[in-house]
Amino acid sequence: MLQVRDDDAGAFEELVHRYQTRLVSLMTHLVGRRDMAEDLAQDVFLRIYRARKRYLPGSKFSTWMYTIARNVASNALRGLARRREVNLVGRDSGETAGNPLEAAAVDASGLMPTRLLDKAELSEVVRSAIEALSERQRMAVLLNKFEHLSYEEIAEVMQLTPSAVKSLLSRARSNLRDVLDPYLQQGTKIEEIE
Repeated sequence: MLQVRDDDAGAFEELVHRYQTRLVSLMTHLVGRRDMAEDLAQDVFLRIYRARKRYLPGSKFSTWMYTIARNVASNALRGLARRREVNLVGRDSGETAGNPLEAAAVDASGLMPTRLLDKAELSEVVRSAIEALSERQRMAVLLNKFEHLSYEEIAEVMQLTPSAVKSLLSRARSNLRDVLDPYLQQGTKIEEIE
């Protein structure tokens, strides 16, 4: 990033190459739409480039980048809430049609024939459970488990204290456990998911 600050175009290209996939993945988890996540990731890189002269190497570059990403995602989600976009994709009818997690919970509760989920199905259940978390909990989980940031780094990104991050992650794990517990009861190992 110091080379980018000094107007090295090749260094910026390398930065985008190193972080683009991870950033798009994080944004997809945060906003729930891949196409929107790709646009937001481009916006993050644009903001990084515009702010390059103000960059101070006080912490890791990735921490600074994820702070920008969190702000961009939050702004996008607020914009979506104001516009109240409607998804015209048809939904199945039935008592659990509105919430995929409720449908998954019904499957696991024994109302459906008991069976073990294959890895793809279980990955989808975990993804849905993560999406059901609040925006702050989801961000903390994604930064901790997928980006391997420490509590201190997450605290810096989210503008919280490390103890607040620890508490946030604890609540998120509890919420995930509540949703995923029926699958654990069936003998399915959540740790198998990557």
